[in-house]
Amino acid sequence: MKIKCDFCETEYTLDERPNSAVKCAVCGNTWVVSAPPRKNSWLMFFASLCALLSALIFTVAVITHHQAKTVSRGPLVASVSGVETITDEAGVQHLVVSGSVTNISDEIYGVPDLIIVSTDQDGRVLAQQKFLPSATLLDSGASVNFSHMLSAQPAGVKKISAHLSELQLPQGDQE
Repeated sequence: MKIKCDFCETEYTLDERPNSAVKCAVCGNTWVVSAPPRKNSWLMFFASLCALLSALIFTVAVITHHQAKTVSRGPLVASVSGVETITDEAGVQHLVVSGSVTNISDEIYGVPDLIIVSTDQDGRVLAQQKFLPSATLLDSGASVNFSHMLSAQPAGVKKISAHLSELQLPQGDQE
């Protein structure tokens, strides 16, 4: 503990609080060392409780937000990884869309039909094509790749995306 002379302000370091008055070695002044302010244990308990409650609320909010995001996306996610143009033997050009379907849940899910949607720059749907994926069931965390050749596309296509038709729920989750 550190103490300071009231008169000449000389500082001393002590191991513990003295029981009686202290005399300064430099100026001879004598003074009584006051007890250091004690922290209120109830205030410390309340502050700790508030910190713990805040951490708990934050954790619940993060988990709820993550689950809500997963529910809104669904357990299966379809994504397009590439679109290329190929020419067949007759000289006709076709678009080939490739991508994957991923199961982001902890359950096994049946893979529904995939729908390739072509939209214009304003987001209007110009064409839709439905096809069957190569896998029927996806384990938790598993993915299946797809590749599909589109029939003739209308002019003005700016975006091509993959969507899942109705989702097949695992046994026990059906309503």
